[in-house]
Amino acid sequence: MKYAGRLAVAAIAGVLSLAACGTDNNTGGTDTASAPAGSAGAAGLSGTINAAGSSAQANAIAEWKKSFQSTNPGVSINYQPSGSGAGVQAFIQGTVAFAGSDSALNDAKGEPAQADGRCKTGKAINLPMVTGPVAVVYNLPGVDSLQLSPKTIGGIFNSTITKWDDAAIKADNPDAKLPSTPIQAFHRSDESGTSDNFTKFLKATAEWPYEPAKAFPAEAKGQGAKGSDGIAQAVKGAEGAISYVELSYAENSSLSKAKVANGSGEFVELTPESAGKTIEAAEIKGTGNDLKLSIDYATKAAGAYPIVLVTYEITCEKGLSAEDSKLVKSFLTYTASDEGQAALTSLGYAPLPASLVAKVRTAVEAIA
Repeated sequence: MKYAGRLAVAAIAGVLSLAACGTDNNTGGTDTASAPAGSAGAAGLSGTINAAGSSAQANAIAEWKKSFQSTNPGVSINYQPSGSGAGVQAFIQGTVAFAGSDSALNDAKGEPAQADGRCKTGKAINLPMVTGPVAVVYNLPGVDSLQLSPKTIGGIFNSTITKWDDAAIKADNPDAKLPSTPIQAFHRSDESGTSDNFTKFLKATAEWPYEPAKAFPAEAKGQGAKGSDGIAQAVKGAEGAISYVELSYAENSSLSKAKVANGSGEFVELTPESAGKTIEAAEIKGTGNDLKLSIDYATKAAGAYPIVLVTYEITCEKGLSAEDSKLVKSFLTYTASDEGQAALTSLGYAPLPASLVAKVRTAVEAIA
């Protein structure tokens, strides 16, 4: 087993301070000093990249697309934020060159073997590209600072806690004035890596009775909304609502975010830095250039916010068409570059720690 190492939070800041260097430029033929690392604008790169998947990373993709296309005007990037499950299936079916997913390919569903079959001459690889902290968001006028333990969150989303003045919520918030407003718990109606990671957190910390999955369990009831945008809009429009959504969407919609207790019982505010402390313990479970990670959702690290996801780009190490291979390699070289990673912080994401991003760059270089 290989480890991502102690991906210290200091390394998150470190990746932002590294100067762009030649090792980030793997496309060759570019002599334009101002071009983003990994771009090939001067080389006349052209064509279309079709991709689909995670809505959690849609804001990151949009920013990367804008910057990459500014130096590669001949390239069109068509990313459909259809959800992680749909993106993985589109990749397996061969209709997209890479899938965005908030979870790595699922062994239990046979996805690695199916994806390897799509790659034909090579294997599919999971490439972590961005840390996406998951916020527990709520709409409860008059309650500005909410604290929730994992057990309480599990009860809310399993429909056993149905009023905001429930004893469990009061115990987490002894000084808060809580109304008797009915709780409206929203979950993703589409298959989602966000749901997968959220239910993994609940399974690990809250005696969640269901198996983690991209599809939120129907037995838990609640109300569904499609996509991260749909969740944000649903919570914003319904008093008493609560849900889970990526930090970038929570901030874009100005939603209130609960502090969540980690494995030591410490209630922690969600920030890119507190989320980064949970990524410190991530283990690399894949082999070779497959960088599938395992996250400790029950971390006891001081100041660590426990609900995080890592968004992957899933593609073929070898086996894409010659055109797709060239375009995907160039684009992912840029997204993993210092410039590409630095662009994430203003969007509500966290860049990859330096020791992990180095492994991602090596894996991207191997795409052929």
